[in-house]
Amino acid sequence: MSHVEVQSGICGFVTRIEAVLLDDEQTVRLTIQSDCPDVRKLAEQLPEVNAFREISYRREGPQTLRLAPQCLPHPACPVPAAIIKAAEVAANLALPKDAVIKVSK
Repeated sequence: MSHVEVQSGICGFVTRIEAVLLDDEQTVRLTIQSDCPDVRKLAEQLPEVNAFREISYRREGPQTLRLAPQCLPHPACPVPAAIIKAAEVAANLALPKDAVIKVSK
């Protein structure tokens, strides 16, 4: 299981992701809670993902990134990357380590 919290930036929205590896050891069940209505739309379409497909651009690429443009108006939103990170950590395909984007002008 993995837990990820995303504070998306100037929008002020917070998203919490829980990812649980299922018994087949490749499917990850996602529970996504967000202040953002657009992220909630994405979450409705992503109850589960195949962890091995999520970590590669091969074939059709990550399901998360295919669905994101249909739900999210802002391409710089960090939530899709966080969903993929949560899935890969839950599936033991990556170690848990914070990712940080610092923005300044």
